[in-house]
Amino acid sequence: MDVNEVLLPGVGLRYEFTNADGERIGVIARREGGFELVSYSQEDPDQGRPLLRLTREEADAVAEILGAPRIAERFADLSREVPGLISGRVDVPAGSPHADRPLGSTRARTRTGASVVAIVRGEDVLASPLPSEVLRPGDVLVVIGSAEAIEDVRRIIEG
Repeated sequence: MDVNEVLLPGVGLRYEFTNADGERIGVIARREGGFELVSYSQEDPDQGRPLLRLTREEADAVAEILGAPRIAERFADLSREVPGLISGRVDVPAGSPHADRPLGSTRARTRTGASVVAIVRGEDVLASPLPSEVLRPGDVLVVIGSAEAIEDVRRIIEG
């Protein structure tokens, strides 16, 4: 699918694509942080019809709702494509020596070869967390690697 990006001077950016039904859809990312979803009529492709407006927080929530299942789906696809590579989850217990410390301090990737690709924190998903992201009790780490490497990450996190 092609997504075109159009600069809207003084407004922000518009991302446009044509969906599977042949409708042209636009997402306007406003400079001040809000978003608008618009559709374009086939009679006048320059006339956008507003569908809804979202605050930054609302847009983040929609992105998480739409994105979280896609992340899991992509990991499952990757696991099928690369023999020996799987995804797993590792819980951060309250008594973990790494709770309230940065992810990078675990040195999990260096020590195990597995990668922490997301942190699930309540209803939030932090994709591609930085090493500076502080782990909290109750977090769930989404880890990609061999079964053995994922188990090694679990041992590191649990202490």
